[in-house]
Amino acid sequence: MPGHPVSDPSLPPQNQRVHVHELDYLRVDGNKLMARVFQPEGPGPFPAVIDVHGGAWTQGDRLGNDAINLPLARRGVVVVSIDYRVPPQGVYPSSVQDVNYAVRWLKTHAAKFRTTSASVGLMGTSSGGHLAVLAALKPMDAQYAALPLADSQQDARVRYAVAMWPVICPYSRYRDVVLSGAVQPHPDRAGAGTRQMDYWLTQEAMRDGSPSLAMARGDVMEQPAILYVQNPTDRLHPLDSAVAFAQNYRARGGTLELHLVHGQDYNLVRTQPDSAEALRAVERMATFIHLHGKA
Repeated sequence: MPGHPVSDPSLPPQNQRVHVHELDYLRVDGNKLMARVFQPEGPGPFPAVIDVHGGAWTQGDRLGNDAINLPLARRGVVVVSIDYRVPPQGVYPSSVQDVNYAVRWLKTHAAKFRTTSASVGLMGTSSGGHLAVLAALKPMDAQYAALPLADSQQDARVRYAVAMWPVICPYSRYRDVVLSGAVQPHPDRAGAGTRQMDYWLTQEAMRDGSPSLAMARGDVMEQPAILYVQNPTDRLHPLDSAVAFAQNYRARGGTLELHLVHGQDYNLVRTQPDSAEALRAVERMATFIHLHGKA
């Protein structure tokens, strides 16, 4: 596999070496969308995840979760971190379409990345966590599966998803953060709520694209296993939303594990990757992915 080897001396020497390389996985509407691939060294087959970055659906890129993706790859997980369309190039549901396409693309080319189509899952942080869950729950939805993939018979179904502090209901996020003005204790993050309208355009679209409200409506959905990673003190992604989603998902027969991380930073898994809580979370994610991504 092309790329340059990455070594991380802070990790145990028995962890696998990783090769990192970049490619374009999709060209749509004149845009070339890139992916950063973290490829463990060895014959595999490895489980593989599409990683979806956060940024209020309007910013960020495939490099944003490197601090999570490299440690996971060193634990034997192929990670394909993707760019997707953001405003003004794309509004809802464009990014969900890009994620859906990326899953089909990776499943189609699974052998190239020493994985299998059955081993592919989804993962994301914040708004990217929302996109990962939505794409995993509704892979056959016509509006999300709209981008054709030539010479492929693969669909976008996955057996598992890892959601890190997802915006599990964009509508309630907008209502609670923007309309109420409740941006504390992160006033510097107030834009996380206000910017999202650039992507969603309407509150009705937010309701349509809400995994929480999809369950309440009784939408047709898949039920992949979900690992939901959450800081209980995070007011940008409230714990009560996570608990309610977990309870409702389980009530529908789904499997969901809520993994709590503790610390001042709601996203310390990314911002403090060497902390004990971040290492514990990454180990849990790797174990979950290996369990549900078996070939």
